[in-house]
Amino acid sequence: MDNEKVTGHKIEFSKVSDLFRKFGLLFVIIIMITGMSIFSSVFLTSGNILNVLRQVSINGILAAGMTFVILTGGIDLSVGSVIAVTGVISGGLMVGGQSPTTAILVGLLAGLLFGAFNGISIAYFGLPPFIATLASQTIGRGFALVYSDGKPYSISNAAFLNIGKGSVLGIPIPVWILIMVCIVAYIVLNYTNFGRYVYAIGGNENAAKLSGVKTKNIKMSTYIIAGLLSSVAAIILASRISSGQPTSGEGYELDAIAAVAIGGTSMTGGVGSLGGTVMGFIIIGVLGNSLTLLNVSSFYQQIVKGSIIMIAVLLDMRTKKMSK
Repeated sequence: MDNEKVTGHKIEFSKVSDLFRKFGLLFVIIIMITGMSIFSSVFLTSGNILNVLRQVSINGILAAGMTFVILTGGIDLSVGSVIAVTGVISGGLMVGGQSPTTAILVGLLAGLLFGAFNGISIAYFGLPPFIATLASQTIGRGFALVYSDGKPYSISNAAFLNIGKGSVLGIPIPVWILIMVCIVAYIVLNYTNFGRYVYAIGGNENAAKLSGVKTKNIKMSTYIIAGLLSSVAAIILASRISSGQPTSGEGYELDAIAAVAIGGTSMTGGVGSLGGTVMGFIIIGVLGNSLTLLNVSSFYQQIVKGSIIMIAVLLDMRTKKMSK
């Protein structure tokens, strides 16, 4: 009888553990929203909700690209610098008389090239992802400062500014872009051979290579995706602030990595999901907005954010160990 009770408790705990792994982040979001609706009458207003969605769009796009990289067991510290590079290039071209279309395309190309540079350094030259992307982070920031002479480019083109400030059907355009990016990323990760190879490389790169997967090409492609999506985020940011600034994007890579980690993606690769990343960047966005509404100092906000990130990752690790 005792053995049956123990077995029963194990089964019940396993069910609870499974529920927590599947819906734990959703529960956290619900609790945060419920709590803030009590403490602040402004939180659930349509204006504030749209503001939160607009704010999370940039980090969400970055986090979607970061998910691909981290699933292979890598990391990309250069995404913030790519934002600056794209911003000053696009802004500089428009100030110089080029059309917004040309400025956007060249800006996107810059992100793609930075991603390819990272991918080649890591996949083909064997540099550790941390070192390679830290170097490109520094190079990118330096390039942005040199290109702009350390000064921002003021952007006045109405069509370009509409990207970050406009709305369609009452929903901000950046949110529509985020939705499209997440849908495409989800389909690629879950329903294509490329997505399966990304997971395979993160799980066991040598085994994937022996199975015929062109691991170097796949790894390089994930960094290209991250670089390209960083440029997409940069276009939105430059449009929102009406300028291309060489200091833009500082620290953005940390929020993107945090969103992926909170979402349950293993930092060693092979385990995770785009859906988890979506929950992760929503939590970060709601948290930031909540702390602002509660008039918490920006200094303390950093401490709170860091603590919650650490707790979320520790809880995820603990849950996975207990479920084994």
